[in-house]
Amino acid sequence: MPMRHAYAVDVEWTGAGAEGTSTHRSYTRDHVVRVEGLPDILGSADPTFRGDRGRHNPEQLLLAALAQCHMLSYLHQAASRGIVVTAYRDAATGEMETSGTGGRFTRAVLHPVVTITDAGRAADALDAHLQAGRDCFIAASVAFPVLHEPTIVVDGEVVARHGAATGGEL
Repeated sequence: MPMRHAYAVDVEWTGAGAEGTSTHRSYTRDHVVRVEGLPDILGSADPTFRGDRGRHNPEQLLLAALAQCHMLSYLHQAASRGIVVTAYRDAATGEMETSGTGGRFTRAVLHPVVTITDAGRAADALDAHLQAGRDCFIAASVAFPVLHEPTIVVDGEVVARHGAATGGEL
C-alpha cells in the first residue's frame, strides 16, 4: 500500500513596489519562501529574467533539490552496502532551453565526489550511484534526464571515476 507524504511551503511576493505589475519593469521578482520552523529563503528570478542575482532562483533550487536527493539516496545505499563514506560534495549543473516566454530543463548532471575509506569498495561505491539515481524521489518526478558523473576518492586520491554522464548506467 503506497504511503502518502505531504509538504507545505509558503511563497510570498515582496516586489510590488509602488506600481505593482503595471509594466514588466515596474516590479521586482523578489519573494520569500517559508517553511514553518526553518529559516526563510530569499528568492528572485534568474538575472536573465530581471531577477536579483543576490537571491536564489527557482532553477538553482530545483538543481539543489536534485543534488540533495541523490546525495541522501546515495548515503543510504552506501550504509546499506557497508561502504563507509567520510565526505561527499557535488557541483551539479543543469541546462535549460527557452523559447518565447516558455522554457524547460533539458537535463541535469550531478558530479558527486565521494570519499570512502576502502579502495577495494570503489567499484561498489560507483555502482551505488545507479540505485541512488533510481531511489531519488525528485529525479523520478522530473521530465528530463538526471545524469551522474561520480568520482570516488580514498586518502585524497581518485580511485574510480565515471567519465561520461549517464542516467541509467555507469
